[in-house]
Amino acid sequence: MNIFMTGGTGFVGTFLAKKLISEGHKVTILTSSPAESVLKLTGLTYLNGNPTVKGKWQDAVKDHDVIINLAGASIFSRWTPEQKEILLSSRIDTTRNLVSALPDNSRHITFFSTSAVGYYGFHDDEELTETMPAGNDFLARLADDWEQEALRAGGKGARVVITRFGIVLGKNGGALGQMIPLFKLFLGGSLGNGKQWFSWVHMHDLAEAFSFLLKHTEISGAVNLCSPRPVRNADLGKAIGRVLHRPSFLPAPGFMIKLMLGEFGSVLLEGQRVIPRRLLDAGFKFQYPDIENALRNILTDQ
Repeated sequence: MNIFMTGGTGFVGTFLAKKLISEGHKVTILTSSPAESVLKLTGLTYLNGNPTVKGKWQDAVKDHDVIINLAGASIFSRWTPEQKEILLSSRIDTTRNLVSALPDNSRHITFFSTSAVGYYGFHDDEELTETMPAGNDFLARLADDWEQEALRAGGKGARVVITRFGIVLGKNGGALGQMIPLFKLFLGGSLGNGKQWFSWVHMHDLAEAFSFLLKHTEISGAVNLCSPRPVRNADLGKAIGRVLHRPSFLPAPGFMIKLMLGEFGSVLLEGQRVIPRRLLDAGFKFQYPDIENALRNILTDQ
């Protein structure tokens, strides 16, 4: 298949592009800096363009069988009014421009658009599946608006799959890239009281899920891409400590996190217990459902 990808030069995008090319697909990555892109593979093409701005790049969309929309500024920052606008525009404008580039008859196209388990808002211990409604906090509203833009592709006949990511764990980047240095300096531990749920997914399983969903064309709508075994934040810290042979008893006080990070601090101090019900019901098998085995695979030689 011919696959068009936004956000393809990022942490998830580079891994996923390599996975799809290894399976025989051809991938076109839209990027505003093609000369700086480090991934060079047969079957991979870079197209110069900014997805948040309409342009000639939109003409290429119709020539592809699959659109994978991964673009979006990182949420890991202090949410000033200006940063909130960047978070919003990088998702909404990109998705809107992709949908507008689709031909009116797009029945041959599958449109994957990223979302996040933050869609559900903050919860305590209840298990959350794809049928649950959106939450009320900023991140939940952002995810909901993002999804609504993507679902407009269905009006053009496309098959739309909304992939709600848990926190992606992989080598050399992402959330672990920020956490591991602290543990190596003996500063690792839980955040706040450590009781909040942490919904996560191993990068390998995330990429395998995309391949699975490409083949299972009967699946559309929202799909949770996260491990079937979420963990509490304190248990995550203990697992990292065991794998790295470092202590994990130094918690970061909640008030300090909120003081430093403002509204974004709530994302770290509260959570949601998300279950990938639709993937499980469809027969998808996770290779790394357990956090400690996942961490051992990722952190070997780090």
